[in-house]
Amino acid sequence: MLSKRLFTSIAAGLVASTCLATAAWAFQESPILAEQVAAGALPPVEERLPVKPTVINAVEVGQYGGTWQRGYKGPGDRWGPTKLMEERVLKWTPSTDGSMELTPGYIESYSVNETSTEFTFTLLEGLKWSDGHPVTTEDVKFWYEDIFLNPAITPTIDPTFSPGGKPLTLEVVDERTFIIKFEQPYVYFLTILAKDSTGEPSLDRPSFLFPKHYLSQFNDKYATPEELAAHVAKYNLEKWQDLWGSSSPVTGWWANPDLPVITAWKIESPAPADVVSMVRNPYYYAVDQEGNQLPYIDRIEHKLFEQQETFNLMIVQGQIDMQSRYVSLADYTFYKENEARGDYSVVNWIGATTWSLLPNYNTTDEVLRTLFETADFRQALSIAIDRELVNELAFSGLAEGRQASPITGSPYYNADLEMHWAEYDPDTANDLLDSVGLTQMDADGYRLRPDGQRLSLVVEANDAAHGPKLELLADNLADVGIEVLPRIIDRTQWDDNRDNNNFQVQWYPFDRMSVVPADPRNIMGNDSYAAQYYVWYSTDGESGTEPPADHPIRSIWAAWDKASTASDIATADAAVNEMIETFVTSGFVIGVVGEETVPTIVSNNFHNLRSGLVMDDVARGIGLGQTQQMWMSE
Repeated sequence: MLSKRLFTSIAAGLVASTCLATAAWAFQESPILAEQVAAGALPPVEERLPVKPTVINAVEVGQYGGTWQRGYKGPGDRWGPTKLMEERVLKWTPSTDGSMELTPGYIESYSVNETSTEFTFTLLEGLKWSDGHPVTTEDVKFWYEDIFLNPAITPTIDPTFSPGGKPLTLEVVDERTFIIKFEQPYVYFLTILAKDSTGEPSLDRPSFLFPKHYLSQFNDKYATPEELAAHVAKYNLEKWQDLWGSSSPVTGWWANPDLPVITAWKIESPAPADVVSMVRNPYYYAVDQEGNQLPYIDRIEHKLFEQQETFNLMIVQGQIDMQSRYVSLADYTFYKENEARGDYSVVNWIGATTWSLLPNYNTTDEVLRTLFETADFRQALSIAIDRELVNELAFSGLAEGRQASPITGSPYYNADLEMHWAEYDPDTANDLLDSVGLTQMDADGYRLRPDGQRLSLVVEANDAAHGPKLELLADNLADVGIEVLPRIIDRTQWDDNRDNNNFQVQWYPFDRMSVVPADPRNIMGNDSYAAQYYVWYSTDGESGTEPPADHPIRSIWAAWDKASTASDIATADAAVNEMIETFVTSGFVIGVVGEETVPTIVSNNFHNLRSGLVMDDVARGIGLGQTQQMWMSE
């Protein structure tokens, strides 16, 4: 069951360090690294680790070795592998009771002043990049001055890093210590860092850190125009700025084996490939409770597949060691029935996602845009859906019909909001559709738009496995005279369509509903139901689309502005709850099914994956399970 206390807050003030208290520890390492040390290819483990490494308490002290086998769906499937190993200055980790708590990552200590305006961080002494180069505040200064404040690379500073419209500032104290400052209190800053780090432009997003010794060659402050042009030509790009970003061939670790990282593994054979491989980072900064350098597992291999049936066959044939991504609830019974055959077990987590219909309030179709902006139309869409039927037939009855809102156990959970417009009532839905003027029907029983065309909604999903769910929704909405046209596209195109305002409706996993302030941007419209409105808000009106003066989304933004500049957590939380209530009661997103069981396939020789944790993007998905301490037996 989900813990009633979903996460543990971090109060202002000095927080205890999680690094070893003494440098006299006897460290151990993987045999494959010991061989390289013996051959003179690597320095001894004591010289590769920080003086006082971070300790990750393993569920059970494991053994070294093994290759972790997973499946992946192509170059665009980069976030799945990334979440296995992202590093943050502070990370969500599971406590003994399963709740989430913030713990230091690659820092020795941190502190917050009494007004929550200054955050001081001290890097681990002896911390190194994966190529052995020291990590210092020179890397922090490089991030701040040459990337974060470089408009060519970061044209817009996200509101989560500029509360009240005033971006954070950096003060470097010495080679290991730096201070992040705000002009007003920011009680949620640490929470935001644990989720999103300091944002783009990279794939693994190490908070505040970019390897200056490597990446300066791709930066306009250090490289000449001719040198940048050569890089552009080498990688077949349009402009040098394309060297930066989560899908970049340079700053995307998924594509660049030469990129220094601080993660537990690094890419060896990148996508596209039938098998993408990752190998251990010999300079990884953490150890277990007995001084064994982590990770335990030597390699991770991702085998390419396209169809869900192929992936399910890989599971039954024992080709998947541990994976939750693409493990479908619709096939839950199949997975359970084949546990013995595939030599695996199904371990369940709890999803913080609500699968939802996401209308585009900025669609270029003016008729649809007007309908989406009409509250009675949104309510009709919502109550026309038989959520219990969708749950039983498409989610094996292992979820619940609900609205897109904070999940049970979250400090922001509200039972009334969970069921807002979530009761199945097709008769009232028909009445509401009539009341907004959609009374004319065509020969097939579908309603006609004001312009005389059939009222059709193209609903995009990013995986063929969602097809049966969309068919159920299409049947429901057909009963009230709305045609749903399912469209299955790949993940990259699905994401691009939101970025480019090129969709009507998407089938969308509305997540980040555990620790809402860790990333409020979905609720605010970013990369979501009103992306162009959010662009207008985040750029102070320089880009995007301005919403009407009385639009409820303005109340959502105002509530976040209040929360992000509040002087205490109680005032901030009150504003967050106000933001959530406006979002849910406005019905901008049509939540369908959520709080689902999240099944994970776990080979019987794969160890230290805990059950019952929360699966949410806020905690980096499966990354909450601390993959570095997972291990494989012979």
